[in-house]
Amino acid sequence: MDEAQAGFAREVERVRASGLVGRAGRLRELFDFLAARGPDAAPASQAEIAETVFGHDGADADDATARVYIHRLRKRLEQFYDREGTAGGRLVLPAGTYALHFRAAETEAPPEPRSRSRRWLIPVLALLALAAAFLAGRSLTGGGDETEANAIWQPFLESERPIMIAVGDYYIFGEIDPLRPEEGRLIRDFAIDTPTDLARAQEADPDRYGASQDMGLNYLPFSSAYALQALMPVLAQHPQPVAVMPASQVTSGTFQDFNVVYIGLISGMGLIEDVNFMTSGFAVGESYDELIDVESGRRYVSGEARSLASGRYYRDYGYLARFREPGGALVAVVAAERDTGLRGLAPLAVSAEHPEALAGLVEDGAPFETLYEITGQQGADLDERVVLARARP
Repeated sequence: MDEAQAGFAREVERVRASGLVGRAGRLRELFDFLAARGPDAAPASQAEIAETVFGHDGADADDATARVYIHRLRKRLEQFYDREGTAGGRLVLPAGTYALHFRAAETEAPPEPRSRSRRWLIPVLALLALAAAFLAGRSLTGGGDETEANAIWQPFLESERPIMIAVGDYYIFGEIDPLRPEEGRLIRDFAIDTPTDLARAQEADPDRYGASQDMGLNYLPFSSAYALQALMPVLAQHPQPVAVMPASQVTSGTFQDFNVVYIGLISGMGLIEDVNFMTSGFAVGESYDELIDVESGRRYVSGEARSLASGRYYRDYGYLARFREPGGALVAVVAAERDTGLRGLAPLAVSAEHPEALAGLVEDGAPFETLYEITGQQGADLDERVVLARARP
């Protein structure tokens, strides 16, 4: 048994022993199924998972149950390694890939400060500055300026399906000392995405989370407001009202009823992350500040975190895609690694003219994806260029 296989077997037993995937039940069965295939096995298909794990006879290539449970398992693994550490390596379940892989421990800390497991502390006043009025359950209609829809958005406006805008959001909770409430704080912990996650963490690690409380709060990045401002005049031309919801509440049922447009950062995609990267030529890297071109192996890493406070120029990356989800829903993704990229990308997504590399892809209505490099300085988007544009399944 080589080192990678030994590390894989060791981490499988650690995760099982922790109880984080349960002692029994569907999530544990899914984990055991993927673990039994080994670290070098080809990815399983949704249909194979649906039939073997969930007993769905004759399942097709798109099984919503399999997709949802894969998403849950990925989040549980991230929670486990946030709590237990990665000194001996870790198991990973890459977005869009239904196979467990073993990743050896890093010899150096990753360069970007915003990893999936990093714990952010957000003071109350800073939160109030960042949080926008959340639009869950509300509908928006046209009636204002009529911005002509370009070829990217025409299929959405011509479809009889209504449009759901899913905005990337983040769950935060509080730590309140009843004796000193004025010293309370709000916390963004990338291992805690829901009140259920918080309750589970309180039970598993009371020393760390015992004083935590669910405050019923989510927040949106500032850049999402700029992106909505750019896209809404186009999408609101649909004959039916356009609905808006947080991406954290998107379920497989959402794709049955709506065409979906995601707006936000890549780290806030929730279930849409799996739906998109399942057939994308990109994969999310070690952090959400990194996209990897699967074919070439080239990595596109945002420099915003390191350079935002200075006057230096830096690069951020915006990702624009349109495709049809296997169940029939038309999906568009307007996302970026950081805020500069999203602010720069949104106007480009609704522009009447497309760069030459993109124009031929969008005109015929085919699925596509493109990556923009956005040059930024202290949050301002100064310039942009297409670094990759291609058709996708």
